[in-house]
Amino acid sequence: MNKMRVDIWSDVVCPFCYIGKRQFEIALDQFEHKDKVEVTWHSFQLDPNTPKPAVGNIYDMLSKKYSLTLEKAKEMTQGVIDMAALVGLYYDMDKAKPSNTFDAHRLIHLAAKNGLADKAEETFFSAYFTKGADISDEETLKNLSAEIGLNAAEVDAVLASDEFADAVRMDQYKAQQMGIKGVPFFVVNQQYGISGAQGGQVILKALQGIWAEQNPAPATDGESCEVDGEC
Repeated sequence: MNKMRVDIWSDVVCPFCYIGKRQFEIALDQFEHKDKVEVTWHSFQLDPNTPKPAVGNIYDMLSKKYSLTLEKAKEMTQGVIDMAALVGLYYDMDKAKPSNTFDAHRLIHLAAKNGLADKAEETFFSAYFTKGADISDEETLKNLSAEIGLNAAEVDAVLASDEFADAVRMDQYKAQQMGIKGVPFFVVNQQYGISGAQGGQVILKALQGIWAEQNPAPATDGESCEVDGEC
């Protein structure tokens, strides 16, 4: 094997997914075979029933979802903000609005077609967590797509149709088939799963271990490689 494939399931309103993306990048930067790694992003929706346009704020959503007081919801969110800061990310959760991500995921598939999937993920993450963008809003999606470098006519065509809807649903179906219940979720070489924002060093060790397992060092002079009389 001279290539390593990494499939990443993620949702662009998932705070741990943005943290996980940065942790993966930190790991990849230290991985000596990083030029052999091919990354494919896959769609995942934390809540497909989130209304369009965005309604309320993150604290209201968490309070209702987990039966928390607003104070407890803000405490929970502060822990995530602190975790993000450790990898150089700034989250302004006071501005964040619960957004339906289906159309954003469709545009990420368009971006992938043009070799811009990673930039699309980064742009949507940043807009949502640092600028409070409603990434279910069509005009917002068009503006962010321009930042990504997507062709405006292609973006308009996607948003005016169901293009890439099946691709988004297929990603989510694959996640269900694989038993993925939370994101981020990394699958290396279609065999090894890494769940959650594990930290750069944990991901790095996993990449190194998988590479070593699937690319064993050749025997050198003086070493025996005999197995049942064969080498």
